[in-house]
Amino acid sequence: MSRPTIAITMGDPSGIGPEVIMKALAHPGVQAMCAPLVVGDAERLRQAGEIVGSSLEVEAVEDARDARFGPGAVQCVDLKLVPKNHPFGEVSPVSGEAAYRYIEKAVRVVEAGGAQAICTAPLSKEALHAAGHKYPGHTELLAHLTGTPEVSMMLVSPKLRVIHVTTHIGLLDAIAKIEPGLVERVIARGHDVLVKAGIRNPKIGVCAINPHAGENGLFGRGEEAEKITPAVEACKAKGWDVRGPLPADTLFFLAGRGDYDMVVAMYHDQGHGPIKVLGLEAGVNITVGLPVIRTSVDHGTAFDIAGKGIADEGSMVEALRQAVELAPKRAA
Repeated sequence: MSRPTIAITMGDPSGIGPEVIMKALAHPGVQAMCAPLVVGDAERLRQAGEIVGSSLEVEAVEDARDARFGPGAVQCVDLKLVPKNHPFGEVSPVSGEAAYRYIEKAVRVVEAGGAQAICTAPLSKEALHAAGHKYPGHTELLAHLTGTPEVSMMLVSPKLRVIHVTTHIGLLDAIAKIEPGLVERVIARGHDVLVKAGIRNPKIGVCAINPHAGENGLFGRGEEAEKITPAVEACKAKGWDVRGPLPADTLFFLAGRGDYDMVVAMYHDQGHGPIKVLGLEAGVNITVGLPVIRTSVDHGTAFDIAGKGIADEGSMVEALRQAVELAPKRAA
């Protein structure tokens, strides 16, 4: 099998994205497992390379089909959106617009067959909004660009996989949005991904909303019985190994020691907290349900250290590895 081409979006050019990309692509193992194609600004990548002390050459191409992958060089579809001497570490509508255009271009590259998956460096929601693109984050933006009505966010670390029923909405809104059909669809998307990854009968644990899973109605207003249990029973009826609703604190402990292949979290912080405790450098964000594979680092733009050359590339390396694992396979 040939190496898949992974379209790597540069993220917010004022953040650490360009630096972690240049650091990650210097790893010999990365070049061996995939053909990395950066979608961004070639000059900004060169600047980031100088900052991190990289010896890689950045070669600009206008079209993905012009990329010539080989050792010692980084191929970049150059959109030329970042002005010279554009500052690091500052929220900017220029950077927000650039981050949007990188994603848009990467989707089109994959749709045209120029890459088999997308791996995203972080963007700034504030900068994205300042540029007029009112999306909560990458997940919703990619759903819009691909015409996908519903997707799910999955976070993956070496010890834990977590898929979310709701993400970037307030807690009260999240509880109102949760209903059996949505919970069942999220479980199904996660189950499908795990089966395709080679786990034949994944064991899936589903979090409750309330402490102690509601304690038989003692806590909450019956949300577990109304919103979650019907979805779990529907999945069990398909022959899947799905259990819940379970107290989230206990479930994450059990999953962390290997008792479950995936946890279904009901809202953003319920799922993100345990993953981030395990370490940002190893976390990967996967958008599940898109017609294209998309993985991402599980950290932000880190404006406070951007341009200093000290950002850790571990999450980018792992995100690329996950993209390779999930990308459609091509014959050599």
